[in-house]
Amino acid sequence: MILHELIDFDTLRVIWWVLLGVLLVGFALTDGFDMGVGALLPFVARTDLERRVAINTVGPVWEGNQVWFILGGGAIFAAWPPLYAVSFSGLYLAMFAVLAAFILRPVAFKYRSKRESRIWRGGWDWALFIGGAVPALLFGVAVGNVMLGVPFVLTGELMPVYPGSALAKFTGLLRPFAILAGIVSFSMLLMHGAAWLGLKAEGPVAGRARSIGTVAGIVAAAGYALAGLWLAFGVDGFAFAGPVAADGPSNPLYSEVVRGGTWLAAYAARPWIVVAPLMGFAGITMAVRGLRAGRELSTLLWSKLAITGIITSVGLTMFPFILPSTLDPTSSLTVWDASSSHQTLFIMLVVTLIFMPLILAYTSWVYRVLWGKVTEAEVSESAHTVY
Repeated sequence: MILHELIDFDTLRVIWWVLLGVLLVGFALTDGFDMGVGALLPFVARTDLERRVAINTVGPVWEGNQVWFILGGGAIFAAWPPLYAVSFSGLYLAMFAVLAAFILRPVAFKYRSKRESRIWRGGWDWALFIGGAVPALLFGVAVGNVMLGVPFVLTGELMPVYPGSALAKFTGLLRPFAILAGIVSFSMLLMHGAAWLGLKAEGPVAGRARSIGTVAGIVAAAGYALAGLWLAFGVDGFAFAGPVAADGPSNPLYSEVVRGGTWLAAYAARPWIVVAPLMGFAGITMAVRGLRAGRELSTLLWSKLAITGIITSVGLTMFPFILPSTLDPTSSLTVWDASSSHQTLFIMLVVTLIFMPLILAYTSWVYRVLWGKVTEAEVSESAHTVY
């Protein structure tokens, strides 16, 4: 027996769909509070020392946290090549904006405190704001567009074709539901960043973060609820028109997909997935209560639960669809027809099972070593060795 046949093709596809979700959630849980702190920076810190305290709460970990983004991109490229090709072909201006913000952020971290000029440092502080706020917003806009469907067509050679100019493609992403999803993402990560500052900072920085985080959490909950109602009554879903060969070749054009109904029909077919949105609402509620009460570690954990629930609810609601097409529903990418080969998925799974535990163990060790608050006295005493 060939080794990779120990696990059948359709099971491997589902495993990699789950692993992709794990990587996306991992990125949001870790780099999410980095982005949240960056977006909060101009509003929670009023003096240079307070801003340095806020920056140094994420300074030792942001580079490691961003690795989750790289892992997610690599997993999409290797496990779901059509998804990588289609999404980057049509969304490249939005992707460029995200990457430009991510490039700006490390430069700001490294150069911000090299000079004592108020204008110099103020400019880099706003660069850190852009590096946190832009990705936090655009990732949500991207998720909203995925749920609405993206206007592309696959040719017979599986080449993605998007009509219109590059600018039209970008502005076409700014649909009302997608903007709402961006607001949910942005406010959710603001809340997450505030929970992190409440844990790692003290004094006025932590107090202001809790106040802003409380409002952000309420906005996230209201936006998430509105998005659910919008999906139920204002957004068409996608479905297969006939039976699907789950272990068949990876060619979306072999399946027939129709548009209609609602995405929330998934909850009637699989009622257990309601646990995901319940996690989202429960996590936000408890995180907001924790921010108001000044609780620290538990608030961050509740915030993590909220993020996990919200992101998971999107994947479970859309399953098995990954990237639907509004122009030609048959071109839609799904779990069953957008993956790499059986052998490729198996080899990647073996590698993941070896290295993922090592990454998690090392990450846990780093956070344990860096445990504790960042104080103004500590930053003042180490002014030349910290950010």
